[in-house]
Amino acid sequence: MNYSRDKSQPIFDRALNVLVKGVSSNFRFLGEKETPVIAKGKGAHIWDADGNKFIDYRLGWGPIILGHANERVNNEVAKNLENGTTFASTTELEVIVAEKMVKMIPGMEKLRFTNTGTEATMHALRTARGYTNKEKFIKFEGQYHGAHDYVLFSTASSPISAMGSRMSPIPVQVGSGIPNKIRDYVYCLPFNDFDAVEKCVKDHHGEIAALLVEPCLGNIAGIEPKEGFLAHLRSLCDKYNMVLIFDEVKTGFRLSNGGARETYGVIPDISTYAKSLGNGLPVAAFGGKGEVMDVIGGGSVTHAGTFGANGVSMAAANAVLDILTETPVLNELSKRGLKLKEGLDKVLTEANLAHQMCGHPNIQGFLLTEKKVEEVRDLAYSDDEMYETIMNNMYDRGVWAENDPREPWFLCASHSDEIIEETLNIFQDSVKAALQ
Repeated sequence: MNYSRDKSQPIFDRALNVLVKGVSSNFRFLGEKETPVIAKGKGAHIWDADGNKFIDYRLGWGPIILGHANERVNNEVAKNLENGTTFASTTELEVIVAEKMVKMIPGMEKLRFTNTGTEATMHALRTARGYTNKEKFIKFEGQYHGAHDYVLFSTASSPISAMGSRMSPIPVQVGSGIPNKIRDYVYCLPFNDFDAVEKCVKDHHGEIAALLVEPCLGNIAGIEPKEGFLAHLRSLCDKYNMVLIFDEVKTGFRLSNGGARETYGVIPDISTYAKSLGNGLPVAAFGGKGEVMDVIGGGSVTHAGTFGANGVSMAAANAVLDILTETPVLNELSKRGLKLKEGLDKVLTEANLAHQMCGHPNIQGFLLTEKKVEEVRDLAYSDDEMYETIMNNMYDRGVWAENDPREPWFLCASHSDEIIEETLNIFQDSVKAALQ
């Protein structure tokens, strides 16, 4: 990467003295001399501390759905600050946002607000356990549900070689510090495998409280479910008294206004939301069927949080929901996303690079592989080295997508047709350079 770090490096050197690894999230650390320092963002662009400008397809790993520093969202947040932020009590704005979510999301009856996707999935699991009086749950390999102990098994970053046989998968713990016994509460299964999930449920349904699933693989290039897979999960949960939880932290308010529920036509018992709900402000929610959610309360299932539904987050969410409702943001974004997807496909085809295009147009990716990829184990055949080379070439030319093929390309409303065209031209140049 050829950009100047004259200003960025001294800042990051200071960060190394006071922040662990110089960052506030492990995934942000790219090396002591390589980690970028971002100064600002506007629309579909970001600038680093040295003034280098990039078209942004990372978008904070998904939250930015309207564009960086959206004026309407910012104005609503600023206006609300005059009223204070946190009161240890319900506010009318909180009620208004909840009402809008219930109206917008198919099958949503009641919800609770929190601050992060991690908190949302944690509370959703606890609610499912309280409702069913069972303790274990199923998750799918390659899916990431936040940073709490129960779900840090067999995520996208886990070595495929450690996952064991497809017929008898092994939960792969992500890092140290997780109590050993916690792995006893999770069954990790291959995504899109009808038979594997049905066998596990039939054998263990008496102890399984919930089936937790990202409707599409948010950390594996956006791979989508096979036809009927989510409906199959729904039927198993109905039959065996399990709670179906959609982790919509990435898909909510991104695939469509009603999220994956609307896009795929399957209604879970609980969904979790974060990211796009606040266009970059920290806000999250979990909710679903009233019967299930009503187990939350004093003396029953615990849900609490000092900053849940704080005024700043509610103001941001209120503005985002209004914008999505008043204008066809996501439909128009899908059209431009499809243009990008088809353009990337054309460049790769003309370059004779075997590949697979993946994902919904608003959260998409591609994999350099000759083998069809339907779940994380299939990534063993992906040419990650070539992908990284192409993405590094893109970065050097002013387009920033993750150089890891597992991470999808996120789009926002500020990715105009002109920006898509510029991206495709740079992508073509980057592929040619990688093949030289």
